[in-house]
Order: sequence, then structure tokens, then C-alpha cells
Amino acid sequence: MFNSFGELYRFTTFGESHGIAIGVVVDGVPAGVKWDEKLLQRELERRRPGRNKFATQRQEKDTPVVLSGIFEGKTTGTPIGVVIYNRDYRSRDYSSIKEIFRPGHADFTYFSKYGIRDYRGGGRSSARETIGRVVAGAIAKMVLARFGIEVMGGVIEIGGVRGKEENYQFARKSPIFALDPEREEEWMGIIDRAKSNRDSIGGVVKVRATGVPIGLGEPIYKKLDNLLASGLMSINGVKGIYIGNSTAHRSTGSQNNDPILPDGLGSNNCGGMLGGISTGTPVEVEVYFKPTPSIFRPQQTISVDGIPVEFTLKGRHDPVIAVRGSVVAEAMVAVVLLDLLLLNGVRRIENLEKIYGKGNRDNF
Repeated sequence: MFNSFGELYRFTTFGESHGIAIGVVVDGVPAGVKWDEKLLQRELERRRPGRNKFATQRQEKDTPVVLSGIFEGKTTGTPIGVVIYNRDYRSRDYSSIKEIFRPGHADFTYFSKYGIRDYRGGGRSSARETIGRVVAGAIAKMVLARFGIEVMGGVIEIGGVRGKEENYQFARKSPIFALDPEREEEWMGIIDRAKSNRDSIGGVVKVRATGVPIGLGEPIYKKLDNLLASGLMSINGVKGIYIGNSTAHRSTGSQNNDPILPDGLGSNNCGGMLGGISTGTPVEVEVYFKPTPSIFRPQQTISVDGIPVEFTLKGRHDPVIAVRGSVVAEAMVAVVLLDLLLLNGVRRIENLEKIYGKGNRDNF
């Protein structure tokens, strides 16, 4: 299995949903960055299960234990190891599915590929793995803040009902991270109805990064947009992304092109990137989450022996992935931006000369 993401800024996650702990090793963090413990805990709190009725009722504090890479309140430039111990797992809730595959989950494909699977909450395929991503994203935000780059996100659509306003400050306070204050109550009602029907619902998240300089992105195969797609599509339950104007496929070129003016682009249909390189306008990306596959209705499946089975799932599950998934999407955008920021730093010789000096040019 491949469990790492990134080039210069790279993280590797480990652990299972019902194992002892979930952890992450983050490498490539420059030395001397002020360690913001409150920011890290705040990001984990936003993603934490059990925080309200719109999330799974698994009760975890998700308190990070920092093992390495920090000294006297600053990063040392060495790998940062962080673990979060699992406390409130109920493996007994999954004993009934030990020999069957849950529809919509990775049970069938994991078993077919490896010949073994951890049936307790999905093991490695569980969304609990995303804790490590949130840690990596929080650390990336600590670095990005030094350069005036801010990454924020929230829910823009639930159950097919689209919001119009994008208020990222409001989303921070909303129990469902709603971007549109006018839609928040309606969206909560949609989620409640899905829960009452022992069902789940899909949603769309929008992430916006401001302060991004021109030039991030490495053509041809490490473009900003394709790395964002790779990182975001690796999140559990994500089925697609859209960068910039989400109606571009229904537009004409004259409608979708952004005028280039002396002080920058006149609009931002491109979502902050052209040719895979950032334009200096906000990076904007929408992330489409499927409904949570864990529902409490009778479903048809097969056993590991191929025998047809009807079963009803037990356990504690999110009625909508998009809500807590928005925090993870933010994290992955932050990770990609920092990775490309570091890569971009060595793309011009004058940048290296600022660090090492020009030396004797006669030798070249």
C-alpha cells in the first residue's frame, strides 16, 4: 500500500480505525517555524467525531501527542511525528459483518486484492485515517501563514440544494460548516430527514485559498490542478472535483475566459490557475462527496464465500460525509500549496543566489 503524499513537503499516515492509534509522520517542514499547538488542536476539533448530531456519535477527544520534530516551540527541520490514540471504538458493532461485504465500502475490493481485511470499522479504509491528513494540513497552514496564504472551506451544497453565498467566516462557526447562512437551516433539515429515514445524503464542499502567489505549479505532470485533484480524490467518499467556475462546461469561451488586466485577472473563472500554474487570484476548488455508504436499512450483499445475504448495519456513522470532509479537503489543499511553494523556491537561479551568494562567475 502507498501511504505517503507529497514531494518536498511529505506526510505518511499509519494506523487503523479500531487499532491503538492513528498517526502521521510529516517531513520537509522548514526549521524555525513557530509551533502553533492551538491551531493544530482547533483543526482536529473541527474534524472530531461526536462534536454534534450531524456527525458520528463516536466520542473521541483526538488529542495529538507530538513525538518528534519540535524543540522549544519551533520546528527543528526533522520529521514531525504525531499520534492520536483511539479510545471509543466498539469492534463488537462490526462482528455481524465479519464474513460479509458492505455495499458502497472498500470491503469487497480490499479482500479481493489482499485476501484479508480488517472488518472493524473498515480498518485502514476508514475515514478515521484522515486525522493524519488534518495534522499535516494544520502544520502546512502554520508555514503558509508566514507568507500570507490562508486556506478556508465549507459546505456549499447538501442533497442537491445549492447555496448562493460563500461566507467562510460564518462556516467556521456553523455546526455543519455551511457557507451560506440562508441555507444552513434547510441543509440541517435535509440531514435530519436522511437520518430519520435511516439513510444518508451527499454534499459539495468548496475550498478557497487566498494570498497564493503567481507561479505555483510544475508543468507538465505536477500542475497545481492535477496535484489538487490527486490529493482531494484520495479522501474517502470523494467522487469528483471542479476547479473554478463549476458551470464552465455549459459556458462559451467568451463567457468563461478571464480578462487579463494590468493589475491582474478581471475575474476568476479559472479558479486561480492557468496551465497548471497559479495566477495570483484565489485558488477555488469544489469537492463532491457521495452519500455515506453506512446506512441502517436492509441491504443486499454477498458473504466472503459468495453467498447472497441480506443484512442491516449497526454502529455509529456520519449521515453526511461532506461536513467533516470539508476539514480534510482544506488540509489537502494546504498540503499541496506548501509542497509547491517549496518546489517553486528553487526554480530560479537568483533565488539560490540569495541563499548561497553568487560566488565567482568566471568559473562558469
